Amino acid sequence: MLDRPFRVQVLNSISASGLKQLPAERYQTGKDLDSPDALLLRSADLHSVAIPASVRAIARAGAGTNNIPVAAMSARGVPVFNAPGANANAVKELVLAGMLIAARNLPGALRFVAALDPQAEDLEQRVEDGKKQFAGFELAGHTLGIVGLGKIGCLVADAAIKLGMNALGYDPDITVDAAWSLPAQVKRAASVAEVLKQAHFVTLHVPLVVATRHLVNADNLGAMRVGAVLLNFSREGVVDDRAVLAALARKHLGMYVCDFPNAALHGQDRVIALPHLGASTREAEE
Repeated sequence: MLDRPFRVQVLNSISASGLKQLPAERYQTGKDLDSPDALLLRSADLHSVAIPASVRAIARAGAGTNNIPVAAMSARGVPVFNAPGANANAVKELVLAGMLIAARNLPGALRFVAALDPQAEDLEQRVEDGKKQFAGFELAGHTLGIVGLGKIGCLVADAAIKLGMNALGYDPDITVDAAWSLPAQVKRAASVAEVLKQAHFVTLHVPLVVATRHLVNADNLGAMRVGAVLLNFSREGVVDDRAVLAALARKHLGMYVCDFPNAALHGQDRVIALPHLGASTREAEE
């Protein structure tokens, strides 16, 4: 037992309600602490900094741990904790928003409206003539393919079914708890390739590890339906951006929706890139 409060260095903005779980009489939390006993973070990249020898534990407020040198910490006897599913509902809502934005071509529609002259005498006619190109389509009746059936994947599947969509899921490592919470209407796919081939929308919810780096790539993007929408709210490295851009250029892939803006994707037609507040991109640990 320590004869002082346990020092927790907070490297990113953490919800006040979360920090309240660390009582002040037992824990000292702050950004600038000397010789911290533990690190608490979200997106801070610990691969590029020296982790003090005083650190006894590292906790990430999120699911992935690819921004933490887990192998090196394990060798030091420092456990690494994460919080899978903690923000599952928020991610589910972003996925639904991404599907609606893509299906209804909302970015183009918003740009069209913003470019209109509100003082034009023929404004109503311009709106009537221009809106047809943004008609889009309904989600109901289309198939959503879900790769990764953890907490987020299960919530996304349930929401999609309630919207009248068909759901096709793949996860070779699905847990018992996830299997119990998975809606019975979700059809089981035997491979990622099967999901890509059959779904109108494909959403990815897997960690970034060696096996999942470039899980979606030039070899399997061609199996997707022409005009299908790919959504990645998982990790940037799970998708090969160059392959996606090539598939968009030849009009095979309909749209790519992600929360990993980068130089390659910026300004690209039919790419919807939202801000990402999760872990930074790192090579998966060997």
